[in-house]
Formats: sequence, C-alpha cells, structure tokens
Amino acid sequence: MNAQTASLQPRRGRNLKTELTRCPEKVKAAQRLRYQVFSEEYGSDLGATTPGIDADGYDDVCEHLTVTDADTGELVATTRILHQDDHGAVGGFYSSGEFNLSALDQLPGTVAELGRTCVHPDYRNGGTITLLWAAVAEYLTHRNVSFLIGCASISMADGGTKAWRIARHLQRDYLCAPEYRVTPLRPLPHLAHPEQDKVEDIPALIRAYMRLGAKVCGEPCWDPEFRCADVLVLLEVSRLAGRYSRHFLRQPA
Repeated sequence: MNAQTASLQPRRGRNLKTELTRCPEKVKAAQRLRYQVFSEEYGSDLGATTPGIDADGYDDVCEHLTVTDADTGELVATTRILHQDDHGAVGGFYSSGEFNLSALDQLPGTVAELGRTCVHPDYRNGGTITLLWAAVAEYLTHRNVSFLIGCASISMADGGTKAWRIARHLQRDYLCAPEYRVTPLRPLPHLAHPEQDKVEDIPALIRAYMRLGAKVCGEPCWDPEFRCADVLVLLEVSRLAGRYSRHFLRQPA
C-alpha cells in the first residue's frame, strides 16, 4: 500500500501531516518517540537493546502511521497497525500475549490491531488526535477491516487505584457483549477502594476509543514491563463509519 498523506492545522503554527509507512528510518523515529513517551510517563522497563529505542518483532510486520509537524520535521505522534493477514508471521496479535483472545475468533469479519499509540506531550490536543484517527479510519476502510482491537493502557504509578477506578467505570458503561469478552493472562490485583461516581484522568486514547463507539472486553491485564494496566478495546468499524464518516472518511464525489 502506498503511503497516504493528509493535513490538518489544529493550532496556529502547527501544520501536521500523516503518513502510513514501513520505511526503516521513519519507523526508527517512531520507535524513538515511543521510548520517550513510555519511559517518561509509565517508567516502563522496555528492555531496549538499542538505547532510546522501543522496538520489538511486531514492528517488522506492522504498518506504521506517523504524524509529523511539517514546519519542523518533528515526528509528534505514532501508532502501528497489524492486519489479520499479516499476524501469522509473529504468531498472532500482540494482545494475545496479555489476553486469551479465543472469544474473538467468532467475530464476523476481518480484524486489525492498533498498538503502541503515543503522542508527544506538546501536541496532545484535539486536532492531533482527530488527524491520527482520520488516518486510521482511512486505513481500515482501504483494507476492508471489520473490527479493530487494541490494548489501551492506564498508568499504575499510584499502585493501581486509578487503574481499577477507570477499569470499573469502563466495565459499567462500555462493556461489550458477553460472547466477545476476553480473559487477562495476568489479572490486575484487586484493590479494596470505594467506588467513585466521577472518574477523572481517563487517558486520552481511551477517551477517544469510547467516543468512537468502542467497547472494553472485560477485566484489565497487568503489564509489569510497561508498569500499567491494559484493557482490551473492540471497535466495530461500521459503527465508526456511521458516526464519524463526515469527519474521518473521504466521501465519494
């Protein structure tokens, strides 16, 4: 697939463009940003073999979506997409290392996985995230993807209180149908804390997923390497297209 580009200016002086790429140098720039964000924000032990680079075997088979500030040349956001047709080369989806995904085998259509999504702190605004999702949506329709899955992370810096509060909120308001629920391979230890009606500090990626109509597929998984809790998110692409086609999808003339 050829690289796709789009542009949007979320704030004055910010001219952003997206690209879908497998270019080794551009992938390496994405890996640098991932390391910066994950190590600084989550204190993740990424086990990097190259200092300052977050890389694994999935990078070689994924397509990488990058958002770049055209005025400075700086890469400011990235995610990677693993299509169902390609996941056999790495033994399955990345999230199969955290969840038993057998319940998703019955999904009626093609599945792709979104992963390693991060945005530079200086660019965390609605325009950047909208642009990122517009490019993801274009990919999904181009590749005829029916369902998108992905691990969405919540920091465990406070020992897990925030993670459980957000996880309970998501399970209460955004839980998927019983037949699509998955089981974490490393369940998050339960904490005895009072429920709170108002949940704050929900990570931006999770907020974006929920606005797009996504559901969570059950209990969170503890990821000790990234020092976070992950919830598996499931998004039906036709629902995305139906609610956000005017914003995210190119319409025929």
